[in-house]
Amino acid sequence: MSETPPNSLQYRFDGPEDAPVLILGPSLGTTWHMWDRQVPELTRQWRIFRFDLPGHGGAPAHPAGAVSDLTDRLLATLDSLGVQRFGYAGCSLGGAIGVELALRYPERLASLVLIAASPRFGTADEFRRRGVVVRTNGLDPIARSSPDRWFTGGFAAAQPAITEWAVQMVRTTDPGCYIAACEALAVFDVRDELARVGVPTLVLVGSEDQVTGPAEARTLVAGIPDARLAVVPGASHLVPVEQPAAVTDLLVHHFSTAWDPGFDSATGQVALPPAPAGPVPALLQPAAPIAAIAPAVVPAQSWGETDRYETGLKVRREVLGDAHVDRVLSQADDFSGDFEEFVTRYAWGEIWDRPGLDRRSRSCVTLTALVAGGHLEELAFHTRAALRNGLTPDEIREVLLQAAVYCGVPAANSAFRVAQQVIREETTLAE
Repeated sequence: MSETPPNSLQYRFDGPEDAPVLILGPSLGTTWHMWDRQVPELTRQWRIFRFDLPGHGGAPAHPAGAVSDLTDRLLATLDSLGVQRFGYAGCSLGGAIGVELALRYPERLASLVLIAASPRFGTADEFRRRGVVVRTNGLDPIARSSPDRWFTGGFAAAQPAITEWAVQMVRTTDPGCYIAACEALAVFDVRDELARVGVPTLVLVGSEDQVTGPAEARTLVAGIPDARLAVVPGASHLVPVEQPAAVTDLLVHHFSTAWDPGFDSATGQVALPPAPAGPVPALLQPAAPIAAIAPAVVPAQSWGETDRYETGLKVRREVLGDAHVDRVLSQADDFSGDFEEFVTRYAWGEIWDRPGLDRRSRSCVTLTALVAGGHLEELAFHTRAALRNGLTPDEIREVLLQAAVYCGVPAANSAFRVAQQVIREETTLAE
């Protein structure tokens, strides 16, 4: 373990110093201990490097709001240790880091395994709402629900010690770093870039994973040239913990047979481990031809000022959420289309994107203006936006109290009723 500056990560090594380096990347809310049961076997052939995400496992709480930032911090850590080329296996958010490595630093990556991963993790709305829940209630609701997301019901019931370990692991994570990681997953989307992944890749998924399940795995396999798929029966999202032996066997086989012989972990002279004798694991399947899933795109059409419109559309989605924006734009027709273009380009692409105020401040101003104007329908979705822009329920309450003085008690009374309902909905963890 090492104390780390803000631009690097807390890490540990296991295994022989002269062996090729194999990196194991963790899932959101976990620590490097999620890989404990893989390490004894993997260290027979590789030097294992594990790391903690910021604010996880006692790591310094330096939040990272983008997967690219986490990837750069990992490489900064490896550079400081003289590790130039390596294999990589990552679970969930750790898998997103693996895809970033393959896309941006292919010369560093010898071979890749993506576990419980996806080219896009759910929707931005889902992760931003999770951030709202944590900002309001702390990590306890997320921690208590983690076993349901991570494990099958039978495993959780039969392994109470592991279940409690999972809860405590999340509960002790720094909330600010957890929220930043949610934001990183909210904006992660590499669906259009998968064809550029050029390293040997295994996509591994639990058959019962309800978070990033077999459908997401097949999307990765369909998009990544020559990728292979392994489905582990009887496992959910945290498959390395739930089915450690199966995952270990698949990792050993993949990294022993699909490691770029140009590998150089330190000196460029490290010999590759031989492929294990025996048949290919039964779970390993060749990639089946699957149609790629095209992302939904709202074109700017012929509305003009395309760059400003696209900027506005991006900001509008980030602030109000994809579901809201998709619904509004889908309802636009020949009569209202020009107005929606105007709002997107001017309000969101010019005003909301100006540097003079941050989004928290703009939400405060917007809430006050909507109270003054009595625009309760817009107040509802801007209350939701304010929560996702970082305002807490207590801060929203103070904005409405201030508005009561200057906009009138009746207007504030209606505003409190609307905001209270939205806050209840947004700060309660969805089942």
